[in-house]
Amino acid sequence: MLIRLAFSIRSKKLENQLKRRFLLSDVRVESYGQLSTPWQKVVRSCADIIVISESLLPRPTESGIAMLNDLPENPTTVVLCDNDSAEEQAKLVAAGADVVLYTGISEKSLTEAIERTLESRRQLHKGDRFDRKGSSRPRIDDFTSDSEKMQMFMDEVHQIIPSSSVLLITGETGVGKEHLAKAIHAESPRSAGPFIAVNTAALPEQLLETELFGHEQGAFTGAVRSRRGAFELAHEGTIFLDEIGEMPLHLQSKLLRVLQDYEVRPVGSEAPIWVDVRIIAASNRNLEKEVEAGNFRKDLYYRLSVVMLTIPPLRLRREDIPALVDYYVNFYQQKIGRDVTRISDAAMQAFRRYDWPGNIRELMNVIERAMLLCKGDEITTKNLPNVLQEDAGDMESVFSGSAGLSVQSWGGKTLSDVQKEALDHVERRYLEMVLSEARGRVGEAARKAGIHQRSLYNKMKRLDLKKESFRR
Repeated sequence: MLIRLAFSIRSKKLENQLKRRFLLSDVRVESYGQLSTPWQKVVRSCADIIVISESLLPRPTESGIAMLNDLPENPTTVVLCDNDSAEEQAKLVAAGADVVLYTGISEKSLTEAIERTLESRRQLHKGDRFDRKGSSRPRIDDFTSDSEKMQMFMDEVHQIIPSSSVLLITGETGVGKEHLAKAIHAESPRSAGPFIAVNTAALPEQLLETELFGHEQGAFTGAVRSRRGAFELAHEGTIFLDEIGEMPLHLQSKLLRVLQDYEVRPVGSEAPIWVDVRIIAASNRNLEKEVEAGNFRKDLYYRLSVVMLTIPPLRLRREDIPALVDYYVNFYQQKIGRDVTRISDAAMQAFRRYDWPGNIRELMNVIERAMLLCKGDEITTKNLPNVLQEDAGDMESVFSGSAGLSVQSWGGKTLSDVQKEALDHVERRYLEMVLSEARGRVGEAARKAGIHQRSLYNKMKRLDLKKESFRR
């Protein structure tokens, strides 16, 4: 995070000396001591560290320090005192000042003391970045998969983790784009820095600009205090821009400048701020089509898509469903305090057949709902939403678990093509059932199906069914 250091010192010479000394890459220095109304500027500066002369504090001094301590940023307050009295300095500390320094000490001692305060503030930011429970930080291991498609995808992910290149993550709603972005950040060289997420579709257009880039005091009506933007907060870390396809065109041009120069200009500011961030964007829209429609800048799309990852939807990696179901049953068992430990074979078959248009997010919601409705220790089909329950007497249910296999998809296909697709689908459904009942034991499943074990192996290979997926 970029640290803001505000000086409000009576001595112009001392203020200028300290200002020059602390022009560091991760520090933004602001000075207000020589202004006509320095106090008003200080309390509206959104600074992390405030260095202020004791004589510039409003009276009574205790109230002035209390006002600084009550600011939203909870700044570290350094008071410079002209009086070398230990008693007076003790009163300032008792009033709430974090550090009290005598202006009569050498410039070297003064700067060293402020440097120690800066380092303490840096460590404070680092301590706030981690989950205190220590259990919910996303990890790349969260995406371990039995699916060949997902394994190929994760090979690409591992290659881009060490870099700081701009990254675009695409995929359907609910596949876990933000979770993947957090996991990439946590495994990257920037893991010690902050991860700042902004949903560009969740904010009104007039608020999105100040959310991303910040604003200065007085930049517009109601801007009574300065505010940091997400890019500044993400300094030395990662910024995640979700639903990037929803961003208004005029802000797209401003984002493009950030990608080119890594400088942001807060609303109402004349000076840019240099930031060191990795940008990860995400979208469930087809951005190429958005470019063609004129809704997204072509140059911005090319800049964002230098490295592009598309997360496979859940229906294309059904092998992962049993493991995901078991994982979230255990997860919600602890979260909602229900003693549900099992899921019936019929319910698991329903999970495997369903297309999951909402992907992982929908799966999580269905499991949480089922566990809340479950009266025993086992989830059954009765606890599942109607959309997952199969009506065996309805011919349409034969096609309910296959993407693209429906009456509407038959147009342009020959009877032979449709018959082959239908046969493959029915065969897959049946083999999934017997393999699930046999818990992945191929010999037992072959006996249930009344076919030779080698024949079952051949069918499993053709239909991309793996015995490991049925072992629970």
